[in-house]
Amino acid sequence: MSTIWTNHSNLPEFPKLEKDLRTSVLIIGGGMTGLLCAYFLQQAGVDYCLLEKNTICSGITAGTTAKITSQHGLIYSRLLNWEGMEKAQEYFRANEAAVKRFKDIGWMIDCGMKEEDAYVYATENTVKLEKELRALERIRAGAGNVRLPQPELVGALKLPIDTVGAIRFPGQAQFHPLQFAAAIAQNLRIYEHSGVREMTEYFALTEHGSVAAEKIIVATHFPFINTKGSYFLKMYQQRAYVLALANAPLVTGMYIDENKRGISFRESEGLLLVGGESHRTGKCENGMERLKERVKQFAPESAIVAEWGNQDCMSLDGMPYIGRYSSSTPDLFVATGYNKWGMTGSMLAAMILSDLVQEKENEFAEIFSPSRNIVKPQLAVNIFEAMRGILIPKGSRRCTHMGCTLQWNRGDGTWECPCHGSRFDECGELLDNPAENRLRKK
Repeated sequence: MSTIWTNHSNLPEFPKLEKDLRTSVLIIGGGMTGLLCAYFLQQAGVDYCLLEKNTICSGITAGTTAKITSQHGLIYSRLLNWEGMEKAQEYFRANEAAVKRFKDIGWMIDCGMKEEDAYVYATENTVKLEKELRALERIRAGAGNVRLPQPELVGALKLPIDTVGAIRFPGQAQFHPLQFAAAIAQNLRIYEHSGVREMTEYFALTEHGSVAAEKIIVATHFPFINTKGSYFLKMYQQRAYVLALANAPLVTGMYIDENKRGISFRESEGLLLVGGESHRTGKCENGMERLKERVKQFAPESAIVAEWGNQDCMSLDGMPYIGRYSSSTPDLFVATGYNKWGMTGSMLAAMILSDLVQEKENEFAEIFSPSRNIVKPQLAVNIFEAMRGILIPKGSRRCTHMGCTLQWNRGDGTWECPCHGSRFDECGELLDNPAENRLRKK
């Protein structure tokens, strides 16, 4: 994946694992979550190592729009209704703590860390925004002495598209994610090109070596172990697309539409980043082309400098799954389901998991536990899509993960699984997990 981040970064290189090791904590996955876990464990003096199947930050992290924020769309009114005041407050506090930790580290290194306001805007009316603001005011009022940012409703914004209002979150941040990753990874114990072929709760086997560990953290975006935790039911993957534009109107701040099919905006080094056209993986054939057509309407003179797609793991209740992989695996941990907020989620996961593997209490661990109640409306949708993908024959191409029928995305030139989001190129090579193997040759 080539993005504006990969084109302007100098990530360190690490050796392949070619021996057998023993360690206290094994981290599987070298994206932002895995790197931050390793960084915190090294600071704490914990023996660890990290295995990455390709190179660090070569997957989902490379495709981020790099917004660091506790402003996650209209989630607070939903959390207040679904989960109650306590969990809504904890979610707000946890994500603000993650934003602060990112800024504390980022301001000490060369990664373009910059404080910005974050906005969720509306293009038709402000009814949903007003509901969200009332929820936020209740959450802040109930937080007592805990300091939380004070969101406010503002009028029309200076964006390339017409808006009627927005909720502004002050004191959020943006940065260059791969420059940040390069800085913190310098002295970490990492093995690249060392994909895990087999594993148990305490052991991982690669092509040329193995790791025995007292505890294991799975930070592979979509967890690849099907027999524990039921993540194939708890999540689906959603694709979205990003354009980096030159000669386009620039913005100050970070912006998302309250409408799920809306457009996001942020600026980076003189380029306008435009994201949108989200859809369940395997359910759209031309998302990138649709985004380009929308851009032509408000920035007809702009030039596309870079374009890419990315994937997000969507949980059942809008909150990540961070903690023990399942109730039956006390020493196996996971971080996934960031719901489009991967940077803040990565930091939050590292803060929680670095405590849990040291057997320390963490004030935010309970609300993000993967073992929490999963009976939500989205569960029925996920089950339906999985059963349909397995039972209805639509072609000979089937995913190597759980056998769902693949759909061809002509815009991206990829085979995609609508059940759990695995992707393969036209030759059948694996692009995105949870599948672990390429397509079988015909």
